[in-house]
Amino acid sequence: MLFTDRVQAGRQLGARLAHLAGQDVVVLGLPRGGVPVAEAVADALGAPLDVCLVRKLGVPTQPELAMGAIGEDGVRVLSEDVLRETGVPPDARARVEERERRELLRRAERYRGDRPPAAVAGRTVVIVDDGVATGSTARAACRTVRARGAARTVLAVPVAPPDWTRRLAGEADELVSLATPRGFFAVGQFYDDFAQLEDADVVAVLRRAERRPSRPGRTGAPDTDQPSRSGASAADPPDDGGAALDREVEIAAGTVRLGGRLTVPADAAGIVLFAHGSGSGRHSPRNRFVAAGLNRAGLGTLLFDLLTEEEAEDRANVFDTALLAARLTEATGRLRAHPGTGHLAVGYFGASTGAAAALWAASEPGARVAAVVSRGGRPDLAGPRLPDVTAPTLLVVGGADRTVLELNRRAQARLRCENRLTVVPGATHLFEEPGALETVTALARDWFTDHMAAAHV
Repeated sequence: MLFTDRVQAGRQLGARLAHLAGQDVVVLGLPRGGVPVAEAVADALGAPLDVCLVRKLGVPTQPELAMGAIGEDGVRVLSEDVLRETGVPPDARARVEERERRELLRRAERYRGDRPPAAVAGRTVVIVDDGVATGSTARAACRTVRARGAARTVLAVPVAPPDWTRRLAGEADELVSLATPRGFFAVGQFYDDFAQLEDADVVAVLRRAERRPSRPGRTGAPDTDQPSRSGASAADPPDDGGAALDREVEIAAGTVRLGGRLTVPADAAGIVLFAHGSGSGRHSPRNRFVAAGLNRAGLGTLLFDLLTEEEAEDRANVFDTALLAARLTEATGRLRAHPGTGHLAVGYFGASTGAAAALWAASEPGARVAAVVSRGGRPDLAGPRLPDVTAPTLLVVGGADRTVLELNRRAQARLRCENRLTVVPGATHLFEEPGALETVTALARDWFTDHMAAAHV
């Protein structure tokens, strides 16, 4: 992880922007995640703080995938590549934009009340977010600020993909990112605490900013003190909605013991077991990213190694679907016997060869699995078991992963349960493209939440 949370990231970003201290600067945060980062930047520069209201235009069938963004004053930015790949018709796009314009107006009233937006004409405006993924909202923010007469625009973020300056070239006078790491697939992967924020968090930050007198900016090394867990401010109380269970565990499977991480939020609606693929285990950064998103949505997760280190050295075990499925079934039985998790609906999330294991295990008589999600999976390896799966199944495949996409289409044709195949445009097998894994997380979250809620009825 690069950052503990948004507050720490903002303090480091404020130090990087120290050359702006003493100028006629206003700092604008992008709600919601960019606002606590912007607060720390504004504090470091002794500058006033406000929000820059933009809204992503999500593809109707994949809301986390941006086909564009809108800003105040009628600003609109469209991604022609996404629109072309998804085939969203103009009338559907117009409906999404109308809905997001209403939300933008609602947020303006909620955040500012009767107060007008901060004056930016003739000033240096620092636009701050917690990171850049596709860049659609950042581009809309820059254009909104330019339309309001900013003399100079600085777009500043803690983390961005390596090619972000190429994609946003010309949108701001200065582009600043603390880090542009390789292997970037989502902003949240670089934060230890990337908790979802609410409107109340944004309002609290803006109220603090109104009470704080402007003063000369401070320079110096970044503050490395440990901030609060909430990510809103170091002065805020800790978030009491943490996990009821969050610890390392061991799963007994026959004669072997498998390491795992069990996380169960308070009042969880269900628990999702992860079936890793191609020899990876519980430390898979992609599955950990998805698991964190499910935890924030109130779902428990168990990430565990389906194979011991010695077993994983034999590549034949990686493709032994029956063995992997048996391990998954064993872990499910252990959770159902545990007093803290036995009452929860169970779901499976499988990646690569692990998706076949998840479907195989879900096809077992009496499996009682509420839902299955496959990420870039090989459901074809479940072969003759596919028609026996009764759990609602979501297959998520990257549009650029053509071979696996065709294998998923063939496997889908053999499923008799409720199922859906969703293609993430432009994504490759590992969903390494900016925003791709966030789309997977949102799809999985909605699929599990919907079907686990039904399992409780």
